Amino acid sequence: MTYCRGTAHGGCAKGSASLPSLRSILFRLHWALGLTAGLVLAVMGLTGALLSYEDAVTAWVNRDRLAVAPREAPHLSPAALTASLEAQRPGLRVARLTIDEAPTASVTARFARAPGSTERPNSVFVDPYDGGIVGPVRGEGFFGTVLALHRYLLVPGDGKGWGRQITGACALALLVFLATGLYLRWPSIHRWRIWLRPNLSRPGRMRWWSLHAVVGTWLLPVYALIALSGLTWSYDWFKDGANRILVGAAASGPRMAAKAAPAMGGGSALDTAWADFRSGEGRGAGLSQITIPEGGRQAIRIRWFARDDMRPSMRNEAHYDAGTGALLSAERAGALPLGKQMAGNMLEVHRGRFFGEAGALLFCLAALAMPGFAATGLALYVLRRRAAGRRGRVADGQHGSEMRQRPASRIDPDSGVSRA
Repeated sequence: MTYCRGTAHGGCAKGSASLPSLRSILFRLHWALGLTAGLVLAVMGLTGALLSYEDAVTAWVNRDRLAVAPREAPHLSPAALTASLEAQRPGLRVARLTIDEAPTASVTARFARAPGSTERPNSVFVDPYDGGIVGPVRGEGFFGTVLALHRYLLVPGDGKGWGRQITGACALALLVFLATGLYLRWPSIHRWRIWLRPNLSRPGRMRWWSLHAVVGTWLLPVYALIALSGLTWSYDWFKDGANRILVGAAASGPRMAAKAAPAMGGGSALDTAWADFRSGEGRGAGLSQITIPEGGRQAIRIRWFARDDMRPSMRNEAHYDAGTGALLSAERAGALPLGKQMAGNMLEVHRGRFFGEAGALLFCLAALAMPGFAATGLALYVLRRRAAGRRGRVADGQHGSEMRQRPASRIDPDSGVSRA
């Protein structure tokens, strides 16, 4: 075993007989993870920044398909829209409809994946007056690839492959980065300038260290939220634990009746649920998203935003029986405790949109900074190795000079004493 004493920067003092200090161990762990998980986190940061504004970018590239000509005729019902779409796209099943209450807004329809397929058919914009397809959603394939890279590194198998395990381990590594980085830069003198102001006037390696450490301190709470929320997609046990902490119990959906009766009046349960929603829970809805279950095995879910409050944190939700269209449960975001709001909007927490536009921008900038941490960390490692090499060559040169200046000695074979 090699024994060394940790120095102020995590190095070892030669000739010491003590074990490595905790600081030295954490320092080596920090840079070892930086050379491995840090590179993956850089990719996840770039892709996460792109995904944080997916909705805005998608709306911009499809701005000519978001609107339709208003007419005097009423909008088609969800069941009629679904039937029209499935007739135009044989073999596909409509899984979700996003309906804007504006008279000039098109409807967005999302199709379910085919059994045994990992690829989802492209979503389409639909005219709500006649059910005709306006056109496919541009950019959806691009953002789907970005999402797969972000979550699974494009490793085959998606959520069941090794990619999910790698990104989950890297999210855990991000938490280790935060803890070890905070410990390593803990100052002996606590002043706000030391903590929050980078010293860019320092030469060479110290300048990069100051930038790396201070910006990391600024973004520590953001990265903690990103890592903790991201882990809910990586590990089921973590998701269950987070739900127990935030909600008080593991999340569970509304229970369906054992045998669902047909919808009253012989109509579609989907239309019955929609009519009940429009006259009840969703009277003030401005944007509604209907998730249509396959074969009535789950409840019909309607998530919606009020016309006067479209903040992501204010998303409301209602569930209806898939056989009868009867209301099963309803939740208003404003009446929920903060923990339950966060648990029900974990994606928006992860993207920062849960905290408003300023939060979304901050989280996006933090994600973009991840490659910067990887680059500065790598630069610090390379500069440190070079400095250690120079110190080693200087020490070897001094040792050789001393040996040349020392007079020749002879060992007495009998006494073992060196004689000049």
